Amino acid sequence: MADDHLPIVETHKSTRSLRWCSEADTEVFAKALASSPALRDAFIELHGDLGAGKTTFVRHLLRALGITGRIKSPTYAVVEPHEAPDGLQIFHFDFYRFADPREWDDAGFRDIFAGPGLKLAEWPDNAAGRTPIADLAIKIEAMTDDTRSVTLLANTARGSDLLARIAA
Repeated sequence: MADDHLPIVETHKSTRSLRWCSEADTEVFAKALASSPALRDAFIELHGDLGAGKTTFVRHLLRALGITGRIKSPTYAVVEPHEAPDGLQIFHFDFYRFADPREWDDAGFRDIFAGPGLKLAEWPDNAAGRTPIADLAIKIEAMTDDTRSVTLLANTARGSDLLARIAA
């Protein structure tokens, strides 16, 4: 029996696979992503083992968005806020050490995710059930040589727009 009160959820799942042969490929990808208007207010999850290149990708993306100065990993702070020259608010999360669900509310993360701005989250599985569905999930796998196997999964219309921009 169907429940007439449940919201209709549209799925926009699509995937794309890439290979980054060098850090320069990571930078090229980040610049392509940064040029997409759909990036504003997007939520992007970053998956991969330690050393896979998640933070390196974020640094290239932030540079492509005009962030200057030191870009540090939010491993201990959990979130590092940035503001692009055009006023775009960017929040870089690292949930690697996230363990206490009370921290979510105490730190105001619910408000950040409900508000405008780009949200980037490393180790999002550690905050599962608290974050919204990611527009785009990026899984980075280090290969035996210095290349990276990258899988992109669009979960929303915005994520599909981002994939389309990258493919263009």
